[in-house]
Amino acid sequence: MATSVARPATWISAGHIQELSRSLGEGPELRQRRLDAFERFVELPLEPNPLYRGYGYFTNVDLTGLDAVQEGPEVAVPEPRSGTVRLVHDVAGTRAYVAPELVRAGVRVSKLGDDVASPTPAPAVASVAEPTDRLSALAGALLNRGYLLEVPDSVSDPVHVQDLTLLSHPHEALSVRRAIRAGAGTQLLVTEEVYSTTTAPNGQRLYASTTEVDLGERAKTVFLTVHAPDLRTVSVYRRSATTGRGSRLAWLWTGLGGFRTKARNDTQLVGQGSVVDDLQLFYGSGEQSYDSSVHLTHLGTDTHGQSITRGVFTDTARGMSRGLVRIEKPAAKTLSFISEHAMLLSRGARSDTIPILEILCRDVKATHSTSVHPVDPEQVFYLESRGIAEPDAVRMIGEGFLSYVLDRAPIAGLRDLVYPSLEARWNREELPWSPDGARALPPLEVSGTESSPEWRFDTKLR
Repeated sequence: MATSVARPATWISAGHIQELSRSLGEGPELRQRRLDAFERFVELPLEPNPLYRGYGYFTNVDLTGLDAVQEGPEVAVPEPRSGTVRLVHDVAGTRAYVAPELVRAGVRVSKLGDDVASPTPAPAVASVAEPTDRLSALAGALLNRGYLLEVPDSVSDPVHVQDLTLLSHPHEALSVRRAIRAGAGTQLLVTEEVYSTTTAPNGQRLYASTTEVDLGERAKTVFLTVHAPDLRTVSVYRRSATTGRGSRLAWLWTGLGGFRTKARNDTQLVGQGSVVDDLQLFYGSGEQSYDSSVHLTHLGTDTHGQSITRGVFTDTARGMSRGLVRIEKPAAKTLSFISEHAMLLSRGARSDTIPILEILCRDVKATHSTSVHPVDPEQVFYLESRGIAEPDAVRMIGEGFLSYVLDRAPIAGLRDLVYPSLEARWNREELPWSPDGARALPPLEVSGTESSPEWRFDTKLR
C-alpha cells in the first residue's frame, strides 16, 4: 500500500477555522494560533520521519467536508456512576459530572471555553505542543472539546474517571484535549472510550485525541483507551506524560474500530524510581490500518519502563508498531524493554514492527523482542485433533495471542471485559453505541486487594 492522502487542502478551510474560533468566544491571539496550526496542516507531511514514510498505510483518506462547528442534541447516555468523574464529548459539546464528595476533596474539572480570557484557560490552543506532522496540526486547528482535570495532593482515595466520546453525525470532527494533573500520592484510573452511534452513511469522520498527564511524587495513574468507532472514522492520538519521583503510570490501548488510526505515545521518566508500562493491542480486519509509535525516554535514575504491543490482522488490514527507548546519560540503573509482535491471518494482511534502543548510559539493562508471523499450523492441527473446527481454532489462538497484553494490565479482569467487543469484531460486527450505554465499560477496579490496593505493574524483562 502506498502512502497517499486525498486532497488535504480541500478538507477544511481557513474560514471554517475562524468560524470555530468565534463559536468558542476566543480572542485574536488564540484565533491566530489556530490559523497557524492550519497553515502547518497544509505544509507538513503526513509522516515527518522519511525512514517511515513507506509504512504509513494512510491511503483512501478523504476528510473533505469536515465540520468542527456542528451542533445537535446530546447523545443519550446512562446516569453517571456514583463517586466518579464522568465527561461526555458529542455533537452538543462537553458535559462534565464530578461526584459531590470529590468536589469537597478538591477534585476540579475545567472545560474548554469556561474562561477563555484567563491567562491559563482550560486546555486552550495556546498550550498545545508545536505540531510535527499534518494530522497533529489538524487536531490543533480543530480543537473543539477539552478539559483540565486536577486531583490535589490531599485526595487519598482512588479517583475513577470515565471519558466518553460519541460520534453521531456525518463529516463530524471532534478534537479533544485532556490535561490531567495527578497530585502527590494520588491514585487515578481513567478510561477513554470512543464509539459511534451509527455508521456514517457518507464521508469520513475525524476523531483527534490529545492527552497530557503530569504525575506528582508517588502518584499512580492508569489510562485505558478503548478505540471502537465505526469503520469510516479517521483517528489521531497523541498521549504524553511526565513522571514524578516514585510514580507509576500505565498506558493501555485496545484498538478495535476505526478506518485509519495513528497513535503516538511519548513518556518522559523524570522522577527517580518511576515506572511506566505501555501496553497496546490491535485487531484489524477489512481495510483497517493502525500506526502506533511509542517513545520512552529515561531521564531519572532507577527508572523502569516496558512497551508491549501485539496485533492480529486479517483480510487486507495493516499494522505498524515502532518503539523507541532512549536512555540519557544521567539515567543509571535503568531497566527497559520493548516487545512488538504481530500475527497475520491472511495473505493480504501486513504488519511492520520496528524496535529501537538508544543507550547513552552504561549502567542499564535494555532489551527488545519482535516478530511478525502467520498462525502456527501445528497449533491449529492440535486443536482440530481435539474436535475444534479450524475457524474456531484460529480464533482461539489469536485471542490467546492478544491476551498476553490484557493479562499484564493493572486492571482487574480486563480480559473478560474486553473480550465481548473483540468477539464482535472477530464476527465482522461493528460496535455501535446504544442508548442504554450497553457498550460502555462497567465499573473498573485496579488489581490488588481492599486491604492493600497496590496497583500491579509488571516490570520484568522478557
